[in-house]
Amino acid sequence: MSCKKFSFNNIANVISIASGVSLAGIIGVGSYVYLNKDAIIDDIKEAAIESVMGGMGAGALGGAAGLGANDLVSPATQPQAAAPSLPNAGLGVPTF
Repeated sequence: MSCKKFSFNNIANVISIASGVSLAGIIGVGSYVYLNKDAIIDDIKEAAIESVMGGMGAGALGGAAGLGANDLVSPATQPQAAAPSLPNAGLGVPTF
């Protein structure tokens, strides 16, 4: 039965190769992101607008049914928030 011995040199070579591959990957991904940052930002903006606008779509941004369409609802149908009631309190200090 043969038992293969690992020398320190073999272990150091494997670690060195793994380190080099990792560094090449990091440099590659960083370069890709740096060179394509404008396109990536535009894609994220479009996705954010799409998620906010929902089913209306991005084409309705400037149209009549776009932003501000909820202003056409009569004020009687919109619920109004009640003012808070703080008895005998002026600036958080009770008055006697």
